[in-house]
Amino acid sequence: MSDNPVSSAQDGVSEDVLVELNDVKVHFPIKKGMVLDRTVGHVYAVDGVSLSIKRGETYGLVGESGCGKSTLGRAVLRLEKPTGGEVVFDGTDLSGMKGEKLRKMRQRMQMVFQDPLSSLDPRQSVESLLVEGMRAHGLAHDKASTDERLRELLDAVGLPPTALRKYPHEFSGGQRQRVGIARALSVGPELVVADEPVSALDVSVQAQVLNLLEDLQEEFGLTYLVIAHDLAVVRHIADRVGVMYLGGIVEESTSDALYEQPLHPYSKALLSAVPVPDPQVEDAREQILLTGDLPSPANPPSGCRFHTRCPWRQEERCDSERPVLREIGAGHRVACHFAEAIRDGELQPRSVAPEEVVPTA
Repeated sequence: MSDNPVSSAQDGVSEDVLVELNDVKVHFPIKKGMVLDRTVGHVYAVDGVSLSIKRGETYGLVGESGCGKSTLGRAVLRLEKPTGGEVVFDGTDLSGMKGEKLRKMRQRMQMVFQDPLSSLDPRQSVESLLVEGMRAHGLAHDKASTDERLRELLDAVGLPPTALRKYPHEFSGGQRQRVGIARALSVGPELVVADEPVSALDVSVQAQVLNLLEDLQEEFGLTYLVIAHDLAVVRHIADRVGVMYLGGIVEESTSDALYEQPLHPYSKALLSAVPVPDPQVEDAREQILLTGDLPSPANPPSGCRFHTRCPWRQEERCDSERPVLREIGAGHRVACHFAEAIRDGELQPRSVAPEEVVPTA
């Protein structure tokens, strides 16, 4: 354990991989019947995700609501048990781990939740909320050292020492999220999974919290998995970005490369929906409007799961063959059969009529 009261991570950013996911699946059974309670299907929330996160970097995970990104984040922390695949943290496979071994590993992995009000116990003061995790991992020793550590935690997230005596309802939304961040840091983690950390906050406060996360990462050598639906948020904070659609990663690259030239049709559509402050650029750029809603993860389309909404769909292949996530540039991976043809203008988009996904027998 480092002498630093907030983090046990190594100083500086190294190139080694801290988190590696290999073909991770999280399927939830659909039950039916009052007596027999038989399984009649599954919700394929996460269906074959492979990615890696280097120590000290920020990996952004984006996608529509219902695409499985929050479930994937919980699977990384083993808050959801994977149905298949491997979740490797610092060389240790967490997939089958349980009991005391898993509890000890969770000291090194913590989560910042979306809604700070619902994630903080309203009956506990800030002091109680912070000390609870420290005691669970044997970090709350004598009162003097514990009090000093609590003050340093609050100072790190920009709250005064008087906040220790207050309760969650006495704070603003931004202040509550700072308490949530302090609670995550209290046990000295190396990895922090931030699930929509600013979506419940006012726009004026979002930038403050994002800047705080960046400052804490630089100061304590933290590694982040940031889950968001707002691409502007991810662009501000992430080093690399994975775009998720219906349980799988469809594109992954550095943040700059993705925003400069997205290669997957779904990524193109997401970025075309982000407003640009320059009116001339906004009027001139390509607008891609997706038809229909996200299909049900309980009944995903065959082949490419995006083909029911894709303007570049080629029926003979897209409808029957699921594309693999392949590298087509330095560190740029895309799950699309025709990514190069779309990039080079060899395929032109067309209008898409809504298509019903018929349940399989």
